[in-house]
Amino acid sequence: MSKIFKLGVVGNPIEHSLSPFIHSRFARNENISISYEAFKVEENNFNSFIKEFFSHKDSLGLNITLPFKKSAAQLEGKISEEAKIIAAVNTIKKESRSLYLDSTDGAGFIDDLKSKGVVIKNQKIMIIGAGAASESILYKIIEEKPKQIIINNRTEDKAVSLVKKYKSLFSDIDINVATNDQSDTSPDLIINGSSAGLTGQFSAPYLTTHKDQVFYDLNYSLEVTPFCDWAKAISPNVYDGIGMLVNQAAYSFNNWFGVKPNTDKALIDLKSL
Repeated sequence: MSKIFKLGVVGNPIEHSLSPFIHSRFARNENISISYEAFKVEENNFNSFIKEFFSHKDSLGLNITLPFKKSAAQLEGKISEEAKIIAAVNTIKKESRSLYLDSTDGAGFIDDLKSKGVVIKNQKIMIIGAGAASESILYKIIEEKPKQIIINNRTEDKAVSLVKKYKSLFSDIDINVATNDQSDTSPDLIINGSSAGLTGQFSAPYLTTHKDQVFYDLNYSLEVTPFCDWAKAISPNVYDGIGMLVNQAAYSFNNWFGVKPNTDKALIDLKSL
């Protein structure tokens, strides 16, 4: 009998997570036996849960989602350079007697863009929102060498703080805070990283729009998100974050098993839900 690897996703809330579905498809297609569960954990119990989970000999890895990504970056173990910089972890792997901590969100995002033929190099990028979701992709966006990055956030102080952090780390990147007086702001790619993309009507920032722009919502839903609904009236190039979700999961799977699963099959299965 083949070994069954114990995996899971930790969050709160977690009831509607698609991770168990996605990883079960990956495992089936790769002929790997896993047990993958969704774990709802209270915030004050996170560290004790991690310790207890990885005390079992068959426990191999965890995905981490809200509100624990920052807490996971504080765990004792070896942390990847990207996860260290963004101060967030979404993937944990047990290696011998220690933990390996990583973030696969940025890589998943870039892979999804590439699968759609979207190029970042030498392009002007606007990111709406300056929270954890936006920062989770910022490191990888910078690696792709865009012409400019504009951070547009409802609270300007938060955007200023994010820009200051990344300017200090990457002196050659043109990254700025959006202002109210930007009549020439016409980004090539507009990314929504704000939770406003799922809560009611989307309130668009000031920018010049045209049909050739690409709009990407980091949020995902089996229905059309408010951001995507707004963007579809402007351009045919509108995407939600479901592809990023599947691609970041594939990188997690690769961390655990050393094989990157086919994402197309999982995406087809998801769309049939």
